[in-house]
Amino acid sequence: MSFRPVKSETLAQPTMEGAGVHLHRVFGFGDPAESDPFLLLDDFRNDDPALYKKGFPWHPHRGIETITYVLEGEVEHGDSLGNRGRLGPGSVQWMTAGSGIMHQEMPSGNAKGQMHGFQLWANLPSAQKMVDPRYQDITGSDIPDVIEDDGTRVKVITGEFWGKKGPVDGIAANPMMLDVSIPPNVKRRLKVDTRANAFAYVFAGQGNFRDASAPVGVRVEKEFAGEELNIRDMSGNRTLVRFDWGDEISVQAGPEGVRFLLVSGRPIQEPVAWHGPIVMNTRAELMQAMRDLQNGTFIKSQH
Repeated sequence: MSFRPVKSETLAQPTMEGAGVHLHRVFGFGDPAESDPFLLLDDFRNDDPALYKKGFPWHPHRGIETITYVLEGEVEHGDSLGNRGRLGPGSVQWMTAGSGIMHQEMPSGNAKGQMHGFQLWANLPSAQKMVDPRYQDITGSDIPDVIEDDGTRVKVITGEFWGKKGPVDGIAANPMMLDVSIPPNVKRRLKVDTRANAFAYVFAGQGNFRDASAPVGVRVEKEFAGEELNIRDMSGNRTLVRFDWGDEISVQAGPEGVRFLLVSGRPIQEPVAWHGPIVMNTRAELMQAMRDLQNGTFIKSQH
């Protein structure tokens, strides 16, 4: 058994996407090898409808899978193949763009005007870049919720964890995606595939992900043995925690508890040619996608 030391901690950065949606970019458009097979993660969270209601009008995707997880509010989606749907609180949509799709996503808030969700992009290996597009729309009631004796709660979106299997399947990267809530001052160890890249994204409370096995230079953990945990030692709201290699992560929740996404997937380790929502392996493939967009042949599948 080996704990994964923390490789880096960074804060999500405010940006705008779509028709003027204010969100925070957790990572994306940097070195794709850093999070392989994942390319981008956005946190779209806002209490002001004016900052998100214009949404993400029609735009293309090819060569990737997009994972949308809604916590508050709703997201209405439609695509060039005639699919329509609405994601409510707790729902997940896993879209395999494959050979190409045009779609739009229009968010709306809850009764208080609040909108909160995440979108994660996962790369497709070269052999699956041009597969037919497909959707997996999952309601919150279909996502397994595991509750431990100490109050730790884990929603298994995809992958297998603590004997529960998530409802999203057939994903190229064979990832694990969990929504983890740990009560105040509780310490947990969570299993992660040894050969997978892994990260945590904290979106509520605080937690310390640095175990005593970490190098002395970054060992900041304090136990609760008569000593209050220093909040400065903890990762708080909108913090991305990247892990090094090992088969478990350790997290100590702060006095308010902690909630985070835990995501892992085995690297594809292929070249990446990337322009906006289109991700291929070579520049020639990328240029072909651009020509397809210009001449109206981008959509390959008509089902």
